[in-house]
This record gives sequence, structure tokens and C-alpha cells, in this order.
Amino acid sequence: MSSSSSVAPVARRARAAVSAVFLVNAVLYANLVPRLPEVKDELGLSNAALGAAIAAMPLGALIAGLLAPLLIQRLGSAAVASFGLVALAVAVAAIPFAGGWPVLAALFLLAGALDAIIDVAQNAHGFRVQRLYGRSIVNAFHGLWSVGAVLGGLVGSAAAGLAIPLPAHIATTSAIFGIVAVVAYRFLLRGPEDAERAEAVADGTAPGSRALRHVAGRTVLMLAVLGLLAACGAFVEDAGSSWGALYLRGEVGVGAAAAGLAFVSLQVAMTIGRLTGDRVVDRFGQRRVARIGGVAIAAGMGLALAVPSLSTTLVGFALAGLGVATLVPAVMHTADELPGLPAGVGLTVVSWLLRVGFLVSPTVVGLVADAASLRVALLGVVAAGVVVAIVGRVLVAGASTEPADEPVAAPSGLPRAS
Repeated sequence: MSSSSSVAPVARRARAAVSAVFLVNAVLYANLVPRLPEVKDELGLSNAALGAAIAAMPLGALIAGLLAPLLIQRLGSAAVASFGLVALAVAVAAIPFAGGWPVLAALFLLAGALDAIIDVAQNAHGFRVQRLYGRSIVNAFHGLWSVGAVLGGLVGSAAAGLAIPLPAHIATTSAIFGIVAVVAYRFLLRGPEDAERAEAVADGTAPGSRALRHVAGRTVLMLAVLGLLAACGAFVEDAGSSWGALYLRGEVGVGAAAAGLAFVSLQVAMTIGRLTGDRVVDRFGQRRVARIGGVAIAAGMGLALAVPSLSTTLVGFALAGLGVATLVPAVMHTADELPGLPAGVGLTVVSWLLRVGFLVSPTVVGLVADAASLRVALLGVVAAGVVVAIVGRVLVAGASTEPADEPVAAPSGLPRAS
């Protein structure tokens, strides 16, 4: 494990640049969200029409997300992340000038596609920097993304409150953060995507350079299992954003003012968990933290559902937020270390499956809630925590991919990930 004093200046600058990339990625769209009602009014759209246009974002992400490895292998993760953000800034800046629903939907489709590609590239580059550090740093990147989402929302709300014209507001913020992305590119790492891997340095080969046709069946199965873990993370996060308020209103019986606190509780706890998660991961190991997090998810949501009150629900959602905080970064890290995959492929697959999880989760919970009750439907979050606690054994042990202190046997048919 590297101390901060032993880290090369180039790595420190790259870490700051990746932090800026994650922050800008969150700010760009979040900055628009508080002003979507004005977009709706300007174009004379119904609620359904606006919702359909916004739904083009996840569609674009699913369509284009799998293209990320090709772009990363051709251009490098640094260029894809930074200049992808510039393209995203342009797409967001064009939304106030859409003029009609078809153009608006096309811009949201483009924004979703760019976001999916940027997401893979920024994480891939974050793992490059982490290899130079020899310890966990990626959780802080994800924490900064959450901070950026809040910052963007606050900037958008302030602009709306000050009655700044929408085109001027979005164009200005897009230009500012686009420039930040370009400046960040200057300090990101150069060279092959596998340059920082110990294997590549030792024998001059790049472990991620093989063609897809040579990928072992076990690696494919491992990707599927990692996709399951990513989907569990999406299920937990969606419980707070889509169903927390409805649970407090309908099942607990709180007033409208308190109904949103479940979402706030989960998000605040998750952000804190990500900002502090690297130290915890370095101390106890990535695999162990993720599996204990699964227990926290199951216990927290179990408490919220078994004892329905405002206090127990907030505690339960907070535990779930802490439990899921480091899960997605751990899944992405493990996917990025799978042997025999071209650069970016493992990250792309699990990121794509994560987005599928976010797309499917609200529908599944809604169907079960209509058939039984929301309380019954949210038992799926408890089940997701159990799955993480059990299946999380396939995750790599830590940031340097060294084995855990106590070897953990892989599930039947799966290779050990560490």
C-alpha cells in the first residue's frame, strides 16, 4: 500500500483530474433538472410527453453503452471521458433550443448515450490512477459524483429563483464545465490503458489486450454474476428514489413534508459511505466491506419493513445507503480486473447491466406492490442484501487485487476473482 508521500506527482494530478471529471459528469444534467418544468412549458408538452422524452436517456444509454470499449481502445479513456463531457455539455446546452418534442427526445437520447460512454471511460481511468496509488481511491470519485449532483441541482434551483433566462443559464454552465473537462484532460494519464498493471510491467504484455473470441467461459459467467451484484445495487438505490416517499406516506402514514426523508436518508448515508469508503476498504478489504454492506442492507430494510415508523424507516434506509455505498465501485473494479478481456469490456458489461437494473427495478417493485403491497415488494431489497452478502465473495479483495488474508473459495463453477 502506498503512502501519500510516496505517490508520484503525475498520479496526484491525475487523481485531481479524474475527480473533476466525475464532478462535471454529475453537474451537467443535474443543473438542468430544476428547470425541466420551464422546458415543458416552453414547448407546450404534456406530462406524458415530457416523461417520454426524458425516457429516451436510459434508452440511449442502453443502445450506445456497449460501444465504450471500442472508443477507449481507439482513443484512450482520458480522451473519451474528457471530450465526451464536452459533447455532453453541448447536448445539454442545446435542450432549451429544441423547438419541439422530436428534437428534445433526440437530445435526451444523445445525452443518455454520451453519459453511458463517459461513465465507463471515467471509471476505467479512475482504476488506472488507483493502480498507481496501490490503494483504494475510487469510492471517493463516486462520492464526488453524488456531490456534483447536489451542486448541479443547487445551481439550477438558484438560476430558476433568480429568473435567469434558461438558454443563458444552461449555455453558461455548459461552457464553464466543458472548459473544466478540457483542462482536466491535460492532467490525465497517457499511454496504453494497461500501462499501470503490474503484469504488464513485469512481462511487457497487456492482460487486457486479447480479443473477445479468446475469452474463457468462466470469465463470461463471472461477468454475469457481477452483473447480478450490480443489479442488486440498482435495486437498493431505486428503493430510496422511487419508493421511499410512497412507503412513508402509504405504509407508515407520515405527512407530505416528511415523506421525502427516506430518499434523503439513503442518499446522504451513501454519499458519506463513498467519501469515507476508501479508508474502510483499505483497512478491511473491498470484498469484506461489500459483503458486510449486504448484511447492512438486509438488516436495515428488514428493520424498516418489520417496524414501520418514521424513525426506524430512516435508520433502515440509512443502513441500506451505507451498505450499498462501495458495492458498485467494487463490482466495477472486479470486472476491470477480469483476465483476457480487451480494455473497458468488463466495465462496459457491468455498467450496462447496472442500467438494466435501474430500468427493470421500478417495474418489478410496482407490479409486486399492486399484486400484494409495497411493504411486500420492498422485501426484494432485503433479498438483494442477502445476495450481496453471499455472492460478494467473488469480488477482488482490495484495490491492489491482492488475495484476502483468509482465502475465500469461489462459488461452484466460478474462478476466484482475486
